This record gives sequence, structure tokens and C-alpha cells, in this order.
Amino acid sequence: MWLNLFIICILGFLAAAIDAIAGGGGLISLPALLMIGVPPHLALGTNKFAASMASLNSSITFARSGKVHTSLVKWQIPFTFIGAALGVWAVLSVSSEFLNKAVLVLILIVGIYTLLHKNLGMENKFQGLHPFNLGVGCFFALALGFYDGFFGPGTGSFLIFSFIAFFGFDFVTASANSKVLNFGSNFVSLLLFAWNGKILFSYGIPMALFMIFGSLVGTRLAIRRGAVLVKPIFITMSLLVAVKLIYQYV
Repeated sequence: MWLNLFIICILGFLAAAIDAIAGGGGLISLPALLMIGVPPHLALGTNKFAASMASLNSSITFARSGKVHTSLVKWQIPFTFIGAALGVWAVLSVSSEFLNKAVLVLILIVGIYTLLHKNLGMENKFQGLHPFNLGVGCFFALALGFYDGFFGPGTGSFLIFSFIAFFGFDFVTASANSKVLNFGSNFVSLLLFAWNGKILFSYGIPMALFMIFGSLVGTRLAIRRGAVLVKPIFITMSLLVAVKLIYQYV
């Protein structure tokens, strides 16, 4: 019991720190729970509980630093909620096989495109909101909220890339805003897992505490070090998500 707690707390801390910087923390935290023998359905719910606490902490820290564009995300959050709820509903009746293949291609494109374009996301080129980019922002909030509720891997990477591509944010600002939306979709999923009794609180609570601390460390590192730190970690985590999906598919 104590060894299991030690494992999930240490790996949870690492996962949350990385996730706060560039997304992809689920590649570490979920396998940690499975590794100690937690059944898959309980591992998913417990991980969602701990990750939601960490993403909430990251969102608050980023917001206090002034990196969150509240005038934008206040419009996106309702669409994220709706998308996540629809995604959870859809996964009960639709095969995820096609989505798995599509996401593998998309996440590879995102990672390779970011790697090849050296200046992408290194400077904040945001020029304000207008009806077109606000509409696009709400659409990808809905779509990625749906994806997170339906499937999940790579959501943080897609959100960060979307904020850079559509709004011209730098990596730190994109990471800050993506964390707010990611918390929104996580929260909806968390409620559904809790409603169905799929959270193992004996592991979830201590893991959440360490993940909150990890998210604080990761967020502060991202704010202080900027895009120079965030971009390489973003590329690494995007490609690791792709490798994980290839492994699952093969």
C-alpha cells in the first residue's frame, strides 16, 4: 500500500509538472495507476480526479500571472463543457477505432510541423479578437472538448497548437489558455466518473495533492522560462503521444 502510494505520488508530481508546461501528463499519471494494479475503469476515474485538481491549480496560477485571456476563454468554456458532455455520451455508443487512427495522424503532423517551424510560438503575435477568430476559437473549444470526453490523448497538445495557429499566442500564453479549457473538459468528465462511482479516493486524494504541487512547479517554470522551455517539451510530448497511439494500434 505505502509503496503504491509512493509510486503514484512521485509519478503524479512529474506528470502534473510536465502537463502544466506543455500537456501530455496523462502519459505518465494513468500508466502509474495501472502499474500498481488499479483496474482500468477506476484508473481512468481516479486519474481524472487528480488531474482535474492539478489543472485547476495551473489555471489559477496562470490567471494570476496575467497569461489567461479571459475575454476569449469566457466564450470558449461553455462550448468546452458541451463538447465534453457530448463526447462522453458518444463514447458509449460509437467505436473509437477510427478516431484513434485520425488522432495518430493529426498529432504527428502537429509535432513535426512545430519542430520544423523554428519561430512558431516563440513570440506573442496576438492582435485582438474579432468575430471570425472568436467563432473559430469557440468551434475548436467545442471540438476538442468533445474529443477529450470521447478519447483524450493529446488534448493539451491540440489546444496549445490551436491557440498558436489561430490567435498567434506564444507557447506560454497558449499553454495558459489551454489549461483553462482542459480543466473545463476534465471537470465534466470528473462529474460523470464520480456519478458512476469510478473514483478510488484512497489513491486519488494523495495523488491529487502531489499533482497540485507538481502543477505549481511546472506553471512557474513555464512563466519564468517562457517559450524556450515550453516549445521543446511540447514537441517531445506530442511525439510521445503519437508513439503511444502507434503502440496501442499495433
